[in-house]
Amino acid sequence: MEQCQIWLVFEAEIQIQQELPGCHARKVLQAQRSRRGFPPLAGCTLTNDSGWGCVLRTGQMMLAQGLLLHLLPPGWTWSVSHHVFKDDMDLESQPADFRPSFNEGTKKISRTLSLGSRLDRPMEATHRRVVSWFADRPTAPFGIHQLVELGKSSGKKAGDWYGPSIVAHIIRKAVAASVDLPDLVVYVAQDCTIYLEDVKKLCQRPPPHSWKSVIILVPVRLGGQDLNPSYISCVKKLLMLKCCIGIIGGKPKHSLFFVGFQGDHLLYMDPHYCQPTVDTTKENFPLESFHCKHPRKMSFSRMDPSCTIGFYAKNQNDFESLCVDVNEVLSMSAQTYPMFIFAEGPGREEQGSDTPTNSIAYIQRKKERKRVDTSGSMDEFVLL
Repeated sequence: MEQCQIWLVFEAEIQIQQELPGCHARKVLQAQRSRRGFPPLAGCTLTNDSGWGCVLRTGQMMLAQGLLLHLLPPGWTWSVSHHVFKDDMDLESQPADFRPSFNEGTKKISRTLSLGSRLDRPMEATHRRVVSWFADRPTAPFGIHQLVELGKSSGKKAGDWYGPSIVAHIIRKAVAASVDLPDLVVYVAQDCTIYLEDVKKLCQRPPPHSWKSVIILVPVRLGGQDLNPSYISCVKKLLMLKCCIGIIGGKPKHSLFFVGFQGDHLLYMDPHYCQPTVDTTKENFPLESFHCKHPRKMSFSRMDPSCTIGFYAKNQNDFESLCVDVNEVLSMSAQTYPMFIFAEGPGREEQGSDTPTNSIAYIQRKKERKRVDTSGSMDEFVLL
């Protein structure tokens, strides 16, 4: 029986067991897809992201996964059959022998909320609030309008193609600018290296405040023009870790969000089906258009080598466990050089840098630094 690992990602329920026999997986939720009909983006007349915004959308998916882990109980999912106002008087869902209670004298049916419904309401409200943060409107902190605006400092504008590493830095800036998440930070690895001192500097707070939660994004390139097959085993092991929240990647010219694997195939969320924009300012706005009920898969051999791997740690203990678990996976890799490394001390640049280093990748191993020239490759996904 082949092993598969998959996560909660955002807004829809997938029954993996029905689609992929022999696959043991949790329910998966999908984030934003391509949308049309939203307010024009600043400085242009574009009202849709079809043909250019797929990497921004997969970046939204990864961030959404981190936010659900950050704000909701472990394993929580939103079910299509779940209703905000579900109560014990929903007669259609009751067993045949169900008998409603009556108030004496009035003989009216009493409306008694079930315990499960009472407990679910705050989580459902949080879920809707998180969804609204990704809305296609200028005021949404993680909507496409804000992401495009933040991308300008990296030389990008609406209609351009974005690479996985640039989107990682856009996500970092979006979370830093948000007033709703004071206890969450995003760290983007430099030159395939996670500098521990920089992460600690971001997360540590003076007593009595607790350590901030952190999303760690690691842009990597796993080969030249094609994926180096020797990295596949390591990718699988990383995807199986509890701390991993997925991979912003894709196949050439087509960005996807990888959430797991089965055998020699990756499981993914696809943002390319363009749908109408949902007005999340309305009360009880519909969530159905965000759903994806059928998982998709593709061969590892089709994976584009440019990608960004995501991890989440809720507290300091989780971060220390993350370091141990990820290091163990990287040390087990048969590669001469690991996909990325952890290093003591600070990085050579501050995280506030607007422009990611795309042309040169530095990979350390056993106190030795090697330079790999990737100037001839593109850290971009292009939709034709």
